[in-house]
Amino acid sequence: MARWGRYSGFPAYVPVAERKERAAKAVAKLAKKKGFVPAPVIIEPKSKTIASTAWGKAWCTNLESYSDYENRLPRGRTYVRNGSVVDLQISAGRVTARVSGTSLYTVEIDIVATPAAHWKRLQKSCAGQIDSLVELLRGTISSAIMNVMTSRESGLFPAPSHIAMDCSCPDGATMCKHVAAALYGVGARLDHNPELLFTLRRVDPTDLIASAATKAGPNAKKKKPRAAKAMDSAEMADVFGIDLE
Repeated sequence: MARWGRYSGFPAYVPVAERKERAAKAVAKLAKKKGFVPAPVIIEPKSKTIASTAWGKAWCTNLESYSDYENRLPRGRTYVRNGSVVDLQISAGRVTARVSGTSLYTVEIDIVATPAAHWKRLQKSCAGQIDSLVELLRGTISSAIMNVMTSRESGLFPAPSHIAMDCSCPDGATMCKHVAAALYGVGARLDHNPELLFTLRRVDPTDLIASAATKAGPNAKKKKPRAAKAMDSAEMADVFGIDLE
């Protein structure tokens, strides 16, 4: 049962350790359900940043660039750092999370699909500039193309108007600290699974590779993009964080 504050309608403060213990029990109960595998967001204690790779950092930088969010983001950073995001799932156009607070709260974030015209412009901007899917997902593309991909105006990240947020907590704010923690959790998750950014925005990253052949025009000798070559085991393990036989 929640402990309620003496002078407010919100629950009293519960220590982090107690919140995490409660959340662990709740998630363990959920994990007994068929098909549910919790995916917590884990930030290394000694890490100075929430995300460390190009795509993860770019997501967090974009999030922090909007004045709409600036008042709520600090608490979200604290929550994601202390392990309060005990489950985070990313699918096409949707982020769902369970965040440990006074209770275990459910966060739902819907993100509109990348408009077809916008995606076409991105393909045109990247034509001939990205040699392989591995290069794209690692974020080792040229700085000029990375700037295009992460631009607020022309890039792949959603603007606040493209995001609908909901949390089961009693906070009536559009972005509560639990939602903010989940959004930061996306940045941390992109460190390990960068392909999820493209899944979230409902676009196919190989479209950016395939467009490379169009750069020089119809009369030029076309270079076969390296993306057509299957990634070897070492590359797959490096990019997607899986072990292959």
